[in-house]
Amino acid sequence: MLKVGVVGLGRGMSHLHVFSQREDTKVVAVCDISEERAVKVKNDMGLESAYTDYNEFLSHDMDIVVVATPLPVHVSNSISALENDKHVLCEVPIANSIEECRELVEAVKKSKTKFMFAENCNYWYFVQKWQELVSEGKIGKPIYVEAEYIHDCRSIMIEDGKPTWRASMPPIYYCTHSLGPILSVLNDRCISAVGMNTGVNVAPELGAIDMEVGLFRTQKGAVIKVLCGFSNPRKQAFHYYSIYGSEGVIENIRGNTDKSIACFKDTNGMVDLPYSYNHPQAPESAAVGGHGTAEYYMIDSFVKSIVNDTKPPIDVYEGLDYSLPGLYAHLSAQNGGNIIQIPDFR
Repeated sequence: MLKVGVVGLGRGMSHLHVFSQREDTKVVAVCDISEERAVKVKNDMGLESAYTDYNEFLSHDMDIVVVATPLPVHVSNSISALENDKHVLCEVPIANSIEECRELVEAVKKSKTKFMFAENCNYWYFVQKWQELVSEGKIGKPIYVEAEYIHDCRSIMIEDGKPTWRASMPPIYYCTHSLGPILSVLNDRCISAVGMNTGVNVAPELGAIDMEVGLFRTQKGAVIKVLCGFSNPRKQAFHYYSIYGSEGVIENIRGNTDKSIACFKDTNGMVDLPYSYNHPQAPESAAVGGHGTAEYYMIDSFVKSIVNDTKPPIDVYEGLDYSLPGLYAHLSAQNGGNIIQIPDFR
């Protein structure tokens, strides 16, 4: 049985609940900057230990560390866990800077354990069915893609009267929920980036950029536009994806991830697709992760890669494929929207 530790008990609770339901994994320890929260989770879940010191937490007897801390410490937390011979499941985004990406790759290459990037949106049922349709040529050659992630996070951009890391994060850094599913469907990666943003208009007291857009060229020649915004007044939060091919199009409805439509070369207009974001064959308890059945299947694939000693489905290089374009798009925005080449760290 694999022993699991979770650091960061906000987002980390989602993973904790999923791991706790499995017969081949056992959550044994948690870590959080709030001692009260950590102890409560320990007591409520009947765990072995609760920590506030991350280094002490890493000394606990466990096989897997789930890194669900704030973005600025994702890489340092992941590297420390890898150096302590723990398998790592790291939350999104993968890194806060290009240099951190290099450091993480080197740590993964030296490690005896596995690293997986926790892009849960890849595990929505409709995304995986779209992947099948595209690979079968149902829309021809993919040529243009749009994706959006809009989520008003102003309420959590301030804590104790001070702006948090979410306020200072360039919105396009959080492009992974858009690029992860899209690039998995296309089986492609971005090679160049252009970025622009709207500046600070909605929340000047937080200093938060309203919205940021990245325009990317892929290795196979497609163009992808990604829009991210986390301090704008639109409600409710939503993900939007649209893939145009040479012979058709697949998309979901803005504000309704659960409904897919498509136009194929042999259909007369748009038709409904019978794919929701929940897997129809998932067990009833699979939705405890909080994003439908996505976390259930993501964690299942990670555990299987450890047990079978195979490559994690979203390894560090694919994680960078989903994350680096956002870092370079923001760099482009800072430099007048010039085109910047995106390196491949493989």
